[in-house]
Amino acid sequence: MCSYYKNNLILEGFVICLVLGLVCVSGAEKVEYKAFECRKHSAVLTDFGGKGDGVTSNTAAFKAAIANLSKLASDGGAQLIVPPGKWLTGSFNLTSYFTLYIHKDAVLLASQDESEYPLIDPLPSYGNAAGKRFAGLIFGTNLENVVVTGGNGTIDGQGEIWWKKFKSHKLKNTRPALIEIMNSTIVQITNLTMINSPSSHVHPTYSNGVIIESLTIIAPTDSPNTVGINPDSCEDTRIVRCYIVSGDDCVAVKSGLDQYGIKYDKPTESLAIRRLTCTSPNNAAIALGSEMSGGIQDVRADGVHAVNCKAAVRIETAPGRGGYVKEVYFRNVTLDAVKYAFWLTASNGPHPDEGFDRKALPEVKNITLMNVVGKNVSMVGNLAGIAGDPFIGICISNVTVEMAAEKKLPWNCSDVSGISSGVSPKACDLLPEKREECFYPPIWQMMQIDWIHFKTCST
Repeated sequence: MCSYYKNNLILEGFVICLVLGLVCVSGAEKVEYKAFECRKHSAVLTDFGGKGDGVTSNTAAFKAAIANLSKLASDGGAQLIVPPGKWLTGSFNLTSYFTLYIHKDAVLLASQDESEYPLIDPLPSYGNAAGKRFAGLIFGTNLENVVVTGGNGTIDGQGEIWWKKFKSHKLKNTRPALIEIMNSTIVQITNLTMINSPSSHVHPTYSNGVIIESLTIIAPTDSPNTVGINPDSCEDTRIVRCYIVSGDDCVAVKSGLDQYGIKYDKPTESLAIRRLTCTSPNNAAIALGSEMSGGIQDVRADGVHAVNCKAAVRIETAPGRGGYVKEVYFRNVTLDAVKYAFWLTASNGPHPDEGFDRKALPEVKNITLMNVVGKNVSMVGNLAGIAGDPFIGICISNVTVEMAAEKKLPWNCSDVSGISSGVSPKACDLLPEKREECFYPPIWQMMQIDWIHFKTCST
């Protein structure tokens, strides 16, 4: 049993005391962070044999720590502190009522050993085309009330070896994400630097109440499929104050593929994206689809800065996808060296499995794009719906874009309908001028996720 020391000097220090056979640690620095819920108990990774030398594997230490701390879920929960150092680790699972805190001078180094990542089943909303997949570095499923945060500590995916294997077709299974949370409720991922993921950096899936804030995410712009943030069939999600440089979309919103997504029927809905800065020369700042067969609804993006991107806003779909993308609102977007300001097309593919319904046509409607300023843009809008299944209810207002010097075709439109107001260069004829501002949900229609506020926690 641990005991408290009464010496005043020690009392001024930091004391960790757990009734789980752990050692009391005193004299550590005080750590404060913001979270929706604070924890009663604390421990440090070194209490479980962790070594921050950048060489020793800490997979067993993480697993042992979380297994022990999970016993405190019903007694105020617990937090695990990753102290300064370089902590090499493979995949490990989180637990409920738990906080993982990564110190500002700590680096989690993702193991490059495939055997350190358990193989798990494909996502049911995507079918079996991609086969098994490696579990994420930081993984969790069926969780409640979990926090991954830090003092802007770093998670380094060391993804280069994975990218080389992928490009040379030497991988049999889908690469791991850095953080992957599934089937969970109330999840916070905040105040971290994440670099060089083997695949997506943050991938919440089939979850409700997801808060992603103040992340810096960086990967080489030619790295394959390194999506920054990938909300997938999630409800009530907010993404705020994130800076992303990526080899894929900065934020990719998805909800399942073809017949599998249609059958699983779990949409992404009630998603807020605010104050996003993105660089992605080959992809989009924010993409919706192409895997959107479970539906995407009520997405609100406010304050997007796209620099050197292929597209600022992209909606991707195709016949056979089914599903819908509707009630999507973008405002206060700034563009610099962007190929397409708005790219809404239905030509994406392919369909990896037979059995998809070619007659399953997607529904795309009620899309708002407003308050946009840009320079050095190649095309303002490339909007191409489906013959017999047009994109409808498109509203574009208060847009001023300076075209790149050599570009002369600002718009390309087909099978779309809607209105425009105050757009320069003038919108295509399918979006006639109506002199009215587009609708954006007012603040009193705020999303449920915005009712969750942070407390100041400390250890």
